[in-house]
Amino acid sequence: MILFEEAYDIVMKQTSSLNTEQISLVDSPGRILAEDVVSDVDMPPFNKSAMDGYACRLEDIKNELEVIETIAAGKIPVNTVGKGQCSKIMTGAMIPEGADCVIMIEHTEEIAQNKIKLTKDDTRINIAKKGEDIKSGDLVIGKGTKIKPQHVAVMAAVGCASPLIVKKPTIGIISTGNELVEPQYKPEVSQIRNSNAYQLIAQVEKAGGQPNYYGIAEDTDKALLKVIEKASSENDLTLLTGGVSMGDFDIVPKILRQLGFELLFESIAVQPGKPTTFAVKKDKFCFGLPGNPVSSFMQFETLVKPLIYKMSGGVYKPIVISLPMGAEYKRKRSARKSIIPVRIADGQVFPLKYHGSAHIASLVNADAILTIPIGKTLLEKGEIIDVRQI
Repeated sequence: MILFEEAYDIVMKQTSSLNTEQISLVDSPGRILAEDVVSDVDMPPFNKSAMDGYACRLEDIKNELEVIETIAAGKIPVNTVGKGQCSKIMTGAMIPEGADCVIMIEHTEEIAQNKIKLTKDDTRINIAKKGEDIKSGDLVIGKGTKIKPQHVAVMAAVGCASPLIVKKPTIGIISTGNELVEPQYKPEVSQIRNSNAYQLIAQVEKAGGQPNYYGIAEDTDKALLKVIEKASSENDLTLLTGGVSMGDFDIVPKILRQLGFELLFESIAVQPGKPTTFAVKKDKFCFGLPGNPVSSFMQFETLVKPLIYKMSGGVYKPIVISLPMGAEYKRKRSARKSIIPVRIADGQVFPLKYHGSAHIASLVNADAILTIPIGKTLLEKGEIIDVRQI
């Protein structure tokens, strides 16, 4: 049994990002950039009006001004603004030559046809200068960024219509256990519904991977060997749940060895999730996760998700916040790191009612997970702790 930190280091050292592809900008949200995005234009591309008004010379704002032109957005000004002159201008339109400020239309009065004057004592400049936001050649979004809607807007503005992204890692998902039936079937007395596979499918999709489900495998050497061989040949990463503990039918590690995988660890000093296995075979990876649903959920969040992010070309940076405990929490045994589901309410952290790694309902109201280090048995009410949002 190794420490969780050792397991994490082992996983992250074994991975590398996948090949790249160019995709449409509209398909890019949630994907990882494989190259820097550099602007091909200045932003704004010209001096532009920040509002509707009159473009004039600042030295003339106390005088009556002759309106010589109306400039709409997208129109190139025809006339140069001279002494005692102005051009009516719309928001976003190009500032004409000679003008160095824009008077807001609300602060003017029309005193005759094509004649206006300022009704206030002063004015702001109200001009967005060429290149004040972005200059041509500027790095605007860095390689490895997970694309969000705001990134899409910037990429569109700088002409990155087909961003180069890292291909989605493909993740094979296998459930093991003779006791399992799919959710659409009513379990017999000795059976349970297969929740792990569907939980993992959802987690993989949220993490940016492409899940491929291979169904429920029987607890036999022949059945497991066949399905693991198929899944590992067709995917970058294979996730199995069940079959990794110490029971008579926990044969996943043995099958992985038969298929040529090297097992880098088989047990972690963490609760839940102790019997977690990680194996490699050239550029293929495999996790054997515990069959209990809370265990598989937690190990995905803490070990598998960072792996998927790295394979996707990114870095997983969980949102960690520091908050006070809203209630006291005790545990009897502290030989392993503990990961528990918590909810956040009124700026405090409350551990959820949790009966162990099979208590899947404990996750329903979870906002975050709390990690308790080895050797610590008590978290006092009001104690400031770090929680990771999920």
